Amino acid sequence: MGLLDILLGRTKPVVPDLDQLFALPSAAVTLEAAAGFTPTGQGAVCFATVEGAAFEQTHREVQALLDADADRTGPPVELTQDDYGYSWLVSRRAPDELSLLVNDLHAVNSSMEVNGFGPQLLCSLAGFRDEGGRRLALVYLYKRAAYYPFAPLPGAEQRRDNALELQVRAALANDLRIEQDLGRWFPVWGAPGL
Repeated sequence: MGLLDILLGRTKPVVPDLDQLFALPSAAVTLEAAAGFTPTGQGAVCFATVEGAAFEQTHREVQALLDADADRTGPPVELTQDDYGYSWLVSRRAPDELSLLVNDLHAVNSSMEVNGFGPQLLCSLAGFRDEGGRRLALVYLYKRAAYYPFAPLPGAEQRRDNALELQVRAALANDLRIEQDLGRWFPVWGAPGL
């Protein structure tokens, strides 16, 4: 970055780092100890909706790659669309198989990236619950290479548990690269996998 960039307020874009996903299993141990949340075994990759033969081929490749796992029951990844028009590739595992879920999320992201769909990737998430039934997602922002917690409150209203999100941020500060700009902690209402 040069002096002119600094004077004009330009910044270097953050380079996506999919290997950050592999920090989730150790962060889950910290999360359980600090806040009582355990993995649900569900996760998803969100991207801007893509149509066409190239995407269908990529989706088939991801399914074939993940279908090679003999321990899996059910479809390897399920393609869904949310109310906002974004697409989600959802993976489901047993709650104690977080590391396998992370491998699934990494494989989906990598396949999308390799096949030219990197600019459409938005985020990945892994779902957690506590004994009281509260839900939490650790959301990885692809374009920011950082995580943030998202904790929707129960009920029909779209409200968040901000205190829990800040508690989780503090608990995981040494385990995950946390997004510092709270304005980028976007709600993922109705996200599959949560």
